[in-house]
Order: sequence, then structure tokens, then C-alpha cells
Amino acid sequence: MIDVRMLDAESARREQRRLAEVLADCVEGGASVSFMWPFSVDDAAAWWVGVLDSVAADKTILFGAYRDDVLVGTVQLGLDGPCNQRHRGDVKKLLVHRSGRGQGVAGRLLSSLEDEARRRNLCLLTLDTVTGSTAERLYARLGWTKAGVIPNYALFPDGAFCDTTIFWKAV
Repeated sequence: MIDVRMLDAESARREQRRLAEVLADCVEGGASVSFMWPFSVDDAAAWWVGVLDSVAADKTILFGAYRDDVLVGTVQLGLDGPCNQRHRGDVKKLLVHRSGRGQGVAGRLLSSLEDEARRRNLCLLTLDTVTGSTAERLYARLGWTKAGVIPNYALFPDGAFCDTTIFWKAV
């Protein structure tokens, strides 16, 4: 059973090490999520400090997915856009530890994020993902609309280029 929880700043700080472990596992597995090899759990923990500050400032909503009370996945809803875009949110860093994949974790996280977006009267969500990835297929299956592909937009952790697909969804 997967339990998705919205994490406030205090609970996120308690989970910072596990959040770092999830991020580091994704990067180790080759995910293009902004980081290059080598990338350690300590590197990931340092990166999470900024996210936790954003959660404390109510600029980011953080979700954690738990299996047997162990955090196995996370996603963020970014609310810190310009004043003429307060009607929308950005989906950031959908991350699932490799031990939690294939169990519906990503779908549950996205569903919770979309519910919260509606609760906050947002009407549009946007995100980007690696073209041709499992995540791209997930977003399409869950009703997200592909806006386009940007070639060579980012790098995989090993330095190889990857194309990025931009998605949007009305909520």
C-alpha cells in the first residue's frame, strides 16, 4: 500500500536524509534530473536545503510517497511563478526510488499533487521530462498534453545529451 502525504517544512526536515537517498538513487540510475555524476547522498542532502526553505516559505508544496512507512518517492508543486502566472503551478522533481518503481508510486504522487492544485484554485500545471522515458509515457497515460520537444535540452548524469518533452494539464 502506498500512502502519499503532504510534507510541511518540519516533517520534510525530518525526512531530509531519506529524500536525499531517493534523489541520489535516481541520479545513480541515470535520471536526468539536473545533476551530474559523481553525485552522493551528501550532495543530494545539500540540494534539499533549498527545497525545504521553499517549503517553509510556502513557495513549494512537497509530497512524499510511503510504502510501509518508508519514503520511496516525492514530487513538488512549485508556486513561485511570476505574478501574472499565479493561476498555474510547476511540477518539479517527480522522483521514485528504484526499489519503489512499478508499484504505482508516481501515479499516486501526481494524483495527490493535482488534487492539491485544484484545492488551491490552480487551473494549469506544467512539467518537463526526458523524451522517450517511462515518465513521458506515464504523463501521456494520465492525460497530460504534450506541448513539444526541445532537442538537446539537458544532459544525462554521464554527460550525454537528452531531449526534453514539455507537458501541460488543465486541472
